[in-house]
Amino acid sequence: MERVRCDGSNICYSDQGKGEVIVLLHGFCGSAEYWEQVIPVLSSGYRVIAPDLRGHGASEAPLGPYSIEQMADDVLGLLDSLEIAECIMLGHSLGGYITLSFAQRYASRLKGFGLIHSTAYPDSEEAKEKRLKSVSAIQNEGITPFVDSFVPGLFAEATASVSPQLLERAKEIGYKTPPQGAAGAALAMRERPDRRDVITATTLPVLLVAGEQDGLIPAERTFTADKPNITQATISGAGHMSLFEAPERLAEIIKDFVQASVLDNSRV
Repeated sequence: MERVRCDGSNICYSDQGKGEVIVLLHGFCGSAEYWEQVIPVLSSGYRVIAPDLRGHGASEAPLGPYSIEQMADDVLGLLDSLEIAECIMLGHSLGGYITLSFAQRYASRLKGFGLIHSTAYPDSEEAKEKRLKSVSAIQNEGITPFVDSFVPGLFAEATASVSPQLLERAKEIGYKTPPQGAAGAALAMRERPDRRDVITATTLPVLLVAGEQDGLIPAERTFTADKPNITQATISGAGHMSLFEAPERLAEIIKDFVQASVLDNSRV
């Protein structure tokens, strides 16, 4: 992992491969390691950059609360530091919320963007209350018990019995999340606005990926628009974590999107 200074905070990142730049943003209580099965496939033909978001992994975890806009600005600072003018940005869950903020404010820096098991909807009142309960649990009990209770719900039910090692790997990654970072990011997600208009208004290529068995964000909350510039894909048998449950299929979907929707359009 390499490190840069963004907005007074150290951000660590992985940078692999050469060619068109794909930026991958991980989900809550994850890190760049969430993409460890996807990056090797993509980096054979593209330059893939995967940061540990503010408050996660090896990146700095200043006291929060954070904002989604602040976390998107960290990514902008990373791209500026690496002198990357344009990229394709794809975000998983929390990373999708950050991607939408980035697309809303810095569209000129994107060739395309996408949500992977994410949504442009804001939190419901019930979800906002659950965020506060999560913050309380993290602060009072620590990150390990929180991750132990949080991770199983991310996967399709069958995965726990068929591939329990995937859940254990996600937990291992989650344990590395600094408690104040998890709390800060949870509050950021709680306060995010409705950004469905970002998807409906953009002329950029957009990729929307849903898991057939995602219990957190069902397909109808991911597929919020249907236009010629939008590619929709549902991954059979996957929950919220196709990065673990079906990494080859997810990488194939991303490669097809980048080639057909982004690179071909740039040649027109």
